[in-house]
Amino acid sequence: MRQLLTAALLATSMLSLPTVAHAQAMTAEEAAQLRAELAALKAQVQTLETRLDAATMQPAPAPAPTPATPSVTAKPATEISWKGAPEFKTADGWTFKPRGRMQFDMASVDAPGGVLGTHGGLTTEIRRVFLGFDGKIPGGFSYRVEADFAGGGAELTDVYLTYGQGPLSVTVGHIRHFTSLEDVTSDLFTSFTERAAFVPAFGFERRVGLGVQYKGKQLLAQAGVFGDNANDLLNDANNSISADGRVVWMPKFGETQLHLGGSAHIRDFNDQSPTARYRARPFAHTTDVRLIDTGNIDATGERGYGLEAAVISGPFHAAGEGFWQTMKRPGFTDPTFFGGYAEIGMAVTPGDSRSYKDGAFDRLKPSRSIADGGIGAIEINARYDHLDLNDAGIVGGRQKAALIGLVWAPIDYVRITANYGKLWIYEARIPTADGDRSYKADTFGLRTQLDF
Repeated sequence: MRQLLTAALLATSMLSLPTVAHAQAMTAEEAAQLRAELAALKAQVQTLETRLDAATMQPAPAPAPTPATPSVTAKPATEISWKGAPEFKTADGWTFKPRGRMQFDMASVDAPGGVLGTHGGLTTEIRRVFLGFDGKIPGGFSYRVEADFAGGGAELTDVYLTYGQGPLSVTVGHIRHFTSLEDVTSDLFTSFTERAAFVPAFGFERRVGLGVQYKGKQLLAQAGVFGDNANDLLNDANNSISADGRVVWMPKFGETQLHLGGSAHIRDFNDQSPTARYRARPFAHTTDVRLIDTGNIDATGERGYGLEAAVISGPFHAAGEGFWQTMKRPGFTDPTFFGGYAEIGMAVTPGDSRSYKDGAFDRLKPSRSIADGGIGAIEINARYDHLDLNDAGIVGGRQKAALIGLVWAPIDYVRITANYGKLWIYEARIPTADGDRSYKADTFGLRTQLDF
């Protein structure tokens, strides 16, 4: 580098020297001038070499910092998971999940001539179409809003707000008023297309109120104060109020889940001309006919209590309940009506079993769904059902039923239920064409459902 620089300077200087035509001899004055220029050139070269040495000794400047690359494992602000439908969850505890169900029924009732008229035969029905959402709010709150659109309009089902960060919680809204095992088990997971006859007969339904719950590992205790269901409360004359409670002991011994419980209910109608009516369909919602029916009876209130028991052990399960409902009739003997059932069932596909959660039966989950190359979960159930609406001079009738059913869950969220029932009716509300009030009937139900 230095040699190239010196040569370049010498060449420049030589070009600037005076030229002598035809290589004439250099005079003493020209020689002196050349020596002076060479000396100046040497000084310039020395100066440049010094500056070059100083420049090469300086450290190289540090590279400019590059922006930090975000970690690929960092969690996004909102997580999305899938539980039959998308569930959104934020880092600070908010969650939101749409929910719903669709149930399509086909059913038939066959009874002696003159009983059903045009209300029998094979018919179809959109049984339920629930749409809504639920989620959690930071601070220990949770909520649900849901409505049934099957009837062509919107009818509120679960609509509530819950607060609780431990075993204790408080719920306000439109909820089930802590009734029986059969009633609090979701209609998505019942053994048959319709619940036990005493559930609709005694008017178990969602009501507006406030409930308190303690849920431990083996004990569930619930109590609350309620008005009426949301639709009936639209009537200004409806001032009914009830106090309801339920206690369940639910220990687990190895793989065996035990359930023992009871409930109590007191209700005051608080109306100027109150009446009560107990009745039940013949295990088919597609008909409006009730074969047993007390009709409207003057009453000021009602009280009831129930006992319930169940066990799940491997593929086997059994359950039974009894419920006693008493009318309060000042000036008359208070009649007490009874309903109950006994059931056994078994999952016949290997590795499958009915599940249980928070004091109620839960989803039948296939260990190998059809999406995994299996056949899904298959369960067979049998039940004896009894409802007696006769007492203290009131003759509403008695209904006994033997039911057998088949449940197929090809995947977690799709379920097909089929059942057949043989009914024995005594002191029926509707007689046969021959005037007989004791007779037999047959019922069949088929349901296809999807939930998310």
